[in-house]
Amino acid sequence: MSNIILTSKSDADRKLHLEIPVDAPDTEFEVEVAVRQKSPGCALPPDYFSLIGSINDDTFFRHPQGPLPDPVELD
Repeated sequence: MSNIILTSKSDADRKLHLEIPVDAPDTEFEVEVAVRQKSPGCALPPDYFSLIGSINDDTFFRHPQGPLPDPVELD
């Protein structure tokens, strides 16, 4: 079983056209489709936050930062 998530734009005929590659020729498949209108704005891909800290390159590092300024006292 495979899950495929994709973003597609409808044509002028108000239809989405899907073409799904499969691993086995001449085989019957059960296909389940859920259609949701994409919400506006920026959507992060699945497992986006698991990428944090995943750079394994010693030349990629955070340069030393200077000291923080003294805090400002508020009345």
